[in-house]
Amino acid sequence: MLMSGVTTVVGAFVLALLVATLFWGGSGLVIALPVALVVLVAAVGMDVRRRRASRLLMDHQRERAEEHKVEFTERDRETLYSSD
Repeated sequence: MLMSGVTTVVGAFVLALLVATLFWGGSGLVIALPVALVVLVAAVGMDVRRRRASRLLMDHQRERAEEHKVEFTERDRETLYSSD
C-alpha cells in the first residue's frame, strides 16, 4: 500500500517520537507508544477515507459519463477512422 504525503509525515513523526522517548528514558515509552499508535491509526484512517471518497467520486463521474451518449457527424467518423 502506497502512503500519501500526510501519512508519511505522520509516520516519520511517530517514529521520531518513539526514538526520542527511548533515547531520553524508557519509562516514557509507556505513554509515548499508545499515543504514537493512536496518531498513526488516525492518519491511516484519514488516508483510507480520502481514497474511498476519491474512488466513489470517480465511480459517480463514470456513471454520469455513461448517461450522456455522444453523437458523431459523418465528418467526425471520417476523422476517427482515417488511416493517415
